[in-house]
Amino acid sequence: MGTLVGHVAPGFGFLIIGLWHLFNHIKLHVQNPNSYISPPWFPTSKYKYLELFIIMLASTASISMELIIGPDRHTPFDPDGTIPSNHLHNFEHSSISMTFFVYAAFAIILDKIENQSKFALTQLLASIAFGQQLLLFHLHSADHMGPEGQYHLLLQIVIFISLSTTLLGIPMQKNFLVSFVRSLSIFFQGLWLMVMGFMLWTPELISKGCFMNNEEGHKVVRCTDHESLHRAVSLVNILFSWFLIGVTVFGVSFYLILTKLFGGNKVRYFSLGNEEEEERENVEKFNDDVESQKGSLVGNPKSFIHVGKKTFSPIDIER
Repeated sequence: MGTLVGHVAPGFGFLIIGLWHLFNHIKLHVQNPNSYISPPWFPTSKYKYLELFIIMLASTASISMELIIGPDRHTPFDPDGTIPSNHLHNFEHSSISMTFFVYAAFAIILDKIENQSKFALTQLLASIAFGQQLLLFHLHSADHMGPEGQYHLLLQIVIFISLSTTLLGIPMQKNFLVSFVRSLSIFFQGLWLMVMGFMLWTPELISKGCFMNNEEGHKVVRCTDHESLHRAVSLVNILFSWFLIGVTVFGVSFYLILTKLFGGNKVRYFSLGNEEEEERENVEKFNDDVESQKGSLVGNPKSFIHVGKKTFSPIDIER
């Protein structure tokens, strides 16, 4: 994963999945605002499990790249069967991919059984995948110092949001905002991974005062002095803040566009004939009430008229 392609390829996968979820969650909520329930994944019209199969295929490709295709001898092990230090990160990255593969595989199996807990279990599996991703990026064996370390630190914040919202989605299935933030965070994960790939492994984009150094078989960005390092890290923070603003604007704008496309204005129609008939009945009922009140006054000359707290009879009024 410590290459441009190793970051851009999985980043593109996260970006597409996040965008797919964002689109479907907004569409589902706009069309069914009162009965909205957040699904953990979305089927397609032709192939129901296409999303999950893509996750499994991408995870398999990632594992193959990390453990078989990527290493020089096409094996991550030393001749004595031990794992060399420069291949520890390959096992860490492949473990993340394995967890997402397990999530997708069991999501298909759980969907085929009739069980009330299958939604919660699928969400739990997704949470475990994000938790594994966060754990291994946080405890990474690679020396993530300098600009690369700052990129990974900010990535962990986005992963934590994905993890938190996925866990919150278990008891809050009807909460659209939780699903919206989760989808947007997955999209942001992919975008930031792609940015990392280009910014860290494109010599022209490396911060001034820093350079690309070959260490233990892969290239790492190092800086010449503390001032250059501080400047590079600050630029990473600024870049992240700009992308955060951009993703926020994109997410809300995407919501507004889809609301206009799929929402529409629901017009309520009323029958004029029924309204007129109902109004006529109300008028007749009112007239009947007035006539009945007049009759009661005529038939009961000794009726009382109440004024405030004092009561007067007709005789008292004449006096």
